[in-house]
Amino acid sequence: MSPTRARPRKSAKSQKAPSRREFQTHHLIPPHELLTEEEGRTVLDELATPIERLPKILATDPGLLTNPDVRAAKEAAEPLAGRLVRIRRPSPTAGEAVTYRVIIANLGD
Repeated sequence: MSPTRARPRKSAKSQKAPSRREFQTHHLIPPHELLTEEEGRTVLDELATPIERLPKILATDPGLLTNPDVRAAKEAAEPLAGRLVRIRRPSPTAGEAVTYRVIIANLGD
């Protein structure tokens, strides 16, 4: 049996990480819509559920950056915690699946 040769390793410098912009425009990232306070209350009334029962999303989630309103709010240092986000995904059975998430600042909130 002949000895095998070790393959040369790729250096970390030679591997290019995808830029944040490429991630935001990826076709698998559904658009995230930041709802106004009034729209959020309307949605909660339609769903007949308290805000605590909705799934949560971190304010630092990269998917939120698909919305220019979220980027502008972050640049202006506006608090996003407690606001609702509508996420629309294509669905083979329903045509479009709509979900709502509550923005939280930190894990455990």
